[in-house]
Amino acid sequence: MSEQVIAGVRDLLPVLRERAQDTEDARNVPEESVKALQETGFFKMLQPKSFGGLETDPVSFYTAVKLIASACGSTGWVASILGVHPWHVALFDRQAQQEVWGEDEDVRISSSYAPMGKAEVVDGGYRLSGRWSFSSGSGHCTWVLLGGPAFKDGKPVDFCTYLLPIADYTIVDVWDTVGLRGTGSNDIVVEDVFIPQHRALSFIATSKCKVPGQAINPGPLYRLPYGSVHPSTITAPIIGMAQGAYDAHVEHQRKRVRAAYAGEQSKEDPFAKVRIAEAASEIDAAWLQLTRNIEELYELAKREERLPSDLRLRVRRDQVRGTERAISAIDRLFENSGGRAIQRGTPIQRFWRDAHAGRVHAANDAERAYVMFGTGAFGLPVENAMY
Repeated sequence: MSEQVIAGVRDLLPVLRERAQDTEDARNVPEESVKALQETGFFKMLQPKSFGGLETDPVSFYTAVKLIASACGSTGWVASILGVHPWHVALFDRQAQQEVWGEDEDVRISSSYAPMGKAEVVDGGYRLSGRWSFSSGSGHCTWVLLGGPAFKDGKPVDFCTYLLPIADYTIVDVWDTVGLRGTGSNDIVVEDVFIPQHRALSFIATSKCKVPGQAINPGPLYRLPYGSVHPSTITAPIIGMAQGAYDAHVEHQRKRVRAAYAGEQSKEDPFAKVRIAEAASEIDAAWLQLTRNIEELYELAKREERLPSDLRLRVRRDQVRGTERAISAIDRLFENSGGRAIQRGTPIQRFWRDAHAGRVHAANDAERAYVMFGTGAFGLPVENAMY
């Protein structure tokens, strides 16, 4: 089934590419694009079979994301983030999943995981308040996942992800940026809302890969670590943007004539060829490492074997390195594209801005991921739960 979804996504690429500037101008992915992706089955790739999903392997999902982002960075970013949330909801209690998908299996969920609000422990659940930023694609969604600490008697006792229906939050349009402009990553405001216990998921349980949702979703997909699946969801579209920039650059250079060099054709410039080769190698390396690591994790999960810490740390190491490689490739191409490439509407400058905007996501904090890996390499305990 994943092959059919990927084939459907490939068929959409020309129209997504054509809409890329309109997406940026609107500061939001067009409803037509979201609907078209939905019709391919994309948003159900990581949704559990128990609620009408396809429950595909994660590499197929990342492959579809990379393709979408190669046509439009903003659309790829939103697709990746909204596409991974069914996986996360599948980790929640059965009752929470029933509330989300019981009446409509095509429901979409946005998120903002940073601890920008807080919850108070009360009878039967929590009372949540706060304002969360960067909820990509939130305008296309009717549920949201929000992160935040839980307090009892004034002391933090847990860190949870809270699942809320749209009636319990407000979307505030604040999104106006130089990159990923089309993602509609607006703010979410919650004012003293009750969250029942079944719609809160402790991050302690998530990091141990022992969650309530496994009772009805026992497949290997839902035994993978959050710290592997979610960060890779951020890097996959950035690699896709690098591929889109590469394709746009090669096409541009094939036709470009360099007036400053006596009308030399760029395709005859040996230095241009070197830069193209370097960029292509960086993109391939980023993708090969990301997919190899996720495939190894998934194969272990399929065999119900332990997911070793060194592999989980390697996933994070190569995920942030993959982002760095992709950014390096785009930079190398952009600096060799000539003055016309900076004109508004050209794809390479849009990919350059989108990828650099994606680079600042917390999942791409390279030094922290490298420190975690180095700590594990020395046999020391790794305190950070995000791996």
